[in-house]
Amino acid sequence: MNRHFSAAALAATALAAAAFSPIRAGAADAQIERGKYLVTLGGCSDCHTPGSFLGKPDTKQFLGGSDVGFAIPNLGVFVGRNLTPDKETGLGSWTRAQIVAAITTGKRPDGRELAPIMPWMGFAKLTKADATAIAAYLQSLPPVKHAVPGPFGPSEKVVSVFVMNVLPAEAYNALPPPGGPPPAAK
Repeated sequence: MNRHFSAAALAATALAAAAFSPIRAGAADAQIERGKYLVTLGGCSDCHTPGSFLGKPDTKQFLGGSDVGFAIPNLGVFVGRNLTPDKETGLGSWTRAQIVAAITTGKRPDGRELAPIMPWMGFAKLTKADATAIAAYLQSLPPVKHAVPGPFGPSEKVVSVFVMNVLPAEAYNALPPPGGPPPAAK
């Protein structure tokens, strides 16, 4: 009798687990879809997908790291990192909580600050549920093995990326007008 009861209890437990797993899977799917929506709305692929800034995003390397760097005076050049779950070149070794912390506080798991071009201060306004949805979506992506160069210090030579200058107004306004003579070589 005891053995029969155990088999029946085991069967009932398995049946209950099977009944609830679509609910859990559905909730996880909804969370990932919410994260996808937020990543799309936030324009994450602009800075983190190769080719995006040049008008031809490489969808096979979606969020796999950029080929464009942002030069910030006196700080260096920063290239959008690989956000896919690749263990070697992306976020694959980061926990969901570490991803949430990075996008909402600007701090990486190793304590370093994210590049100043990353708008984490805006992302800090996300609800915990939305930040977690973004992290869940990033973890659901296919891993892309793409080592992004940099960051480059202010005196380092930049190789293999297109560089966009982020200039303060006074420097930008001092540039010759479009179509004017090129700046003198130094």
